[in-house]
Amino acid sequence: METSLVGRDAVADRAWRALVAGAPVLVEGRSGIGKTALWRALVGRAEWAGWSTLTCAPAEAEVALPFAALADLLRPLAAAVPALPPPQRAAAEMVLLAASGDEVIDERAVGAATRALIEGALGAGAPVLLAVDDAPWLDPPSERALRFALRRLAPRPAVLVARRTDGTGPAAAPLGLDDDRPGGAPVTRVALPPLDAGSLHHIVRARLDGALSRPLFARIVRDAGGNPLLAIEMARAALRLPRPPGPDEDLPVPSSLRQLLADALRTLPAPTRDAVRLAALLTVPTLPDLAAAGVPEGAWDAAEEAGLLRVAPDRVGFVHPSYAAAVRGGIPPGVRRRLHRTLADAVPDPDERARQLARCVVEPDGAVAAELAAAAGRQRTRGAPAVAADLFERAAQLTPAAQADDRDRRRLAAVRCRIDSGDHAAAGAAADAATGQLTGQARAEALLLRALVAWFADDLVTAVSTGERALAAADGGPLAGRIHAHLTLFHDGPGAARRHAEAAIALLGADEDRPLLTASLLLLFFHEVRAGLPARTGLLDRALELEAGEPSWLAGTIPAIWWKATDDHDRARERLHDMRARAAARGDEPWQHELLTHLGEAELLAGRFAAAEAHVAAARQLGEQLGSALVGETWLAGTLAAYRGRLAEAAGVAEEGLRRARGVDDDWSRRIHLQLAGFVALSAGRAGEAAAAYGELAGALSGSGIVEPVALRFEPDWIEACVGCGDLDTAGRALARLAERHGRLPRPWTTLGLARSRVLVDGAAGVDTSPALAALGAARSAVPADVLPLDRARCLLVAGRALRRARRRREARAALEAAEAEFGALGAAAFAAATRGELDRIGRRTAAPTTLTATEERVARLAAQGRTNRVIADTLFISPKTVEANLARAYRKLGISSRAELGAVLGRPASGSGAVPVAGDR
Repeated sequence: METSLVGRDAVADRAWRALVAGAPVLVEGRSGIGKTALWRALVGRAEWAGWSTLTCAPAEAEVALPFAALADLLRPLAAAVPALPPPQRAAAEMVLLAASGDEVIDERAVGAATRALIEGALGAGAPVLLAVDDAPWLDPPSERALRFALRRLAPRPAVLVARRTDGTGPAAAPLGLDDDRPGGAPVTRVALPPLDAGSLHHIVRARLDGALSRPLFARIVRDAGGNPLLAIEMARAALRLPRPPGPDEDLPVPSSLRQLLADALRTLPAPTRDAVRLAALLTVPTLPDLAAAGVPEGAWDAAEEAGLLRVAPDRVGFVHPSYAAAVRGGIPPGVRRRLHRTLADAVPDPDERARQLARCVVEPDGAVAAELAAAAGRQRTRGAPAVAADLFERAAQLTPAAQADDRDRRRLAAVRCRIDSGDHAAAGAAADAATGQLTGQARAEALLLRALVAWFADDLVTAVSTGERALAAADGGPLAGRIHAHLTLFHDGPGAARRHAEAAIALLGADEDRPLLTASLLLLFFHEVRAGLPARTGLLDRALELEAGEPSWLAGTIPAIWWKATDDHDRARERLHDMRARAAARGDEPWQHELLTHLGEAELLAGRFAAAEAHVAAARQLGEQLGSALVGETWLAGTLAAYRGRLAEAAGVAEEGLRRARGVDDDWSRRIHLQLAGFVALSAGRAGEAAAAYGELAGALSGSGIVEPVALRFEPDWIEACVGCGDLDTAGRALARLAERHGRLPRPWTTLGLARSRVLVDGAAGVDTSPALAALGAARSAVPADVLPLDRARCLLVAGRALRRARRRREARAALEAAEAEFGALGAAAFAAATRGELDRIGRRTAAPTTLTATEERVARLAAQGRTNRVIADTLFISPKTVEANLARAYRKLGISSRAELGAVLGRPASGSGAVPVAGDR
């Protein structure tokens, strides 16, 4: 251990034991109390033990440098980058500055690459330590990538994080280390007392009346360095401002500290004073850059002796994080702009030059605006859209009025970057502002972006209305085609959606607008089917050819939805898994969430309940992380619960889903939860309640313009409910509706549902069910066993009931026993229980009476061969009366009444063997 750890041996040992046990360790304490020394000692101990160490120690100035910390941490794993999937490889190379290009890097791909690289290191054999010093200074993109990776890694590497605190109570751990993870070890906090930085928020709120935003509080906590008085004064000064400081503006520093530093600076020689100011204005104050700005070599001595800063071989660092901000706050505005210009002319890095220019230019300047826009483009390409948005907005402000087209493009680029960053509130505000500032086609583009923000936020009403405003402003052309394509997605009604899809296809080009054209073709196909028109599969084939292996994010799931609807489960499953792999490679979690939900439904329809449960659980977990409404996956979980007999749980899902749907006027959610409510009531024997729910669902569809509700398969259950409550008129109308759907688009589920429903209706009407039962058997035989196994088993249940009512008890028992076995194999407990009830009404055969004794079997077999009672008696050396008694018992046990049935029964396998069970065989 280092000598600076004297007195910390127990703390170090406790931290080391936690790391070895797999628990994340958080080292906390005051600034200068020894956190970094302990952090370094633990990293050294891990290296000495043969661990692989991934470390970064960000500084305050690096907060503005996207992925600076992540690059330090991943650099030891650079050799593994070429083996990553292409989107992740490009992202990792951009982070490590190993490659450059024009393709925009999605920040989600950075997170996925981070996860993959750490996962690969974990698989190499040696333990892995991921260590971050001074976590508050992590640049936001690095923090998000690390949080993304750590939340998903299983097992997780040993994690060591140090941060300043002030010690009055535990605060949320950095990087989500204290998030609940199944099987994860809780974070071990190693406090170097006193005080905890997280409690500053509570202290400030208790002392001050005003309300500060959460981001502003976070900045105050970060800059206060664990000092509550400093935090209070900074918050007090912020509340006195006419408006809160923006992300790129300094926080106000308390006058006492500023005065202290001002007094210290006045005592310094003029060259030293200018040098300190220049260092405070640089993002990363390196000695070469400061020398290029005219700082002489000996200018730092007086500042170091005054305790303001430390000079390392290659850079300058302030002793306290707030000192740099205090120095900047004390520079007169005119002097500050001049120093920014000096630095802009001196630094070689174009992005640092752009940051300096943004702060020194006050009048429109085309050249400076172009430099800022170029820097914004680089940051966007690197996967830092939030930083890019700020630069694009500043570039637009500095663009001269004569360059209106450039100014408008930069404003729109800023909005797109806000959307890409996932900050929908900021994106909406930026889009609204741009809409008020722009005219013509640019205004139409801003309105389209505003509509997209609304759609991302599940505000479909605003998405549609704003999209229509965008279309009116576009005045034709390719932009109108793009707007039409998006409106096709926004509209739920097939009529409006088809009109927009047709217009988009007419206006979009196959080369420049390939993704949108592909999506429009798919959406047109889908909405034509929903409108009850013949399925034009040529549209689907053309779209699949156009996408060339790259599904559109707008409508890429439609082929899988179609294949699910037509019970082509293998094809749907293959596409969904392929799309999920692509989404995972990009780190696109919203898309993965949607695909997992579709996979859950596909497996539910295919009767693979275990696989469905796994997909639905994964979708719910991811949806919770993303903050989604969890509508689809919760509905699927409720449907699965109903199939498995957990009717109370399923009823709760249906009730809550309907309450929410009616509250927010969500028609789709209302429809799917009505279907679930009806099914739960039907399964519980409440036929009237089920019929009412299904009737409401049919009414909702009639008012929506949806003729073919592709994913809803409720008519067979509606008919069963109507028959159950004696409403044969409604049952007849529902049967006609189902027959119309089948005639329009025959599918395995409509084939089975129609045959099953005709048996029910005929039986309820008192009509001979024999023809309907024969048709039901043919329909079941026509559908392969691995397609709709639940529906096939339900056909047996309906047949068994009809046969029982027709007093064909033996056939009824055979059908019901087969149904019970199939439901049991699926895990469909609700249906299995219903089947057992039917068997009990017949009088289920118990194991003992159906087991023939050796004598009974010999007698029965000879009788089946056509021997008379006398011949059987002579053959077995028993009396004819004994033969008659044995035959009577055999008939009863086998459920038959004549010799004519013996041959068929004795030739039928039982209990998995080819022979009738004999007592001696047990």
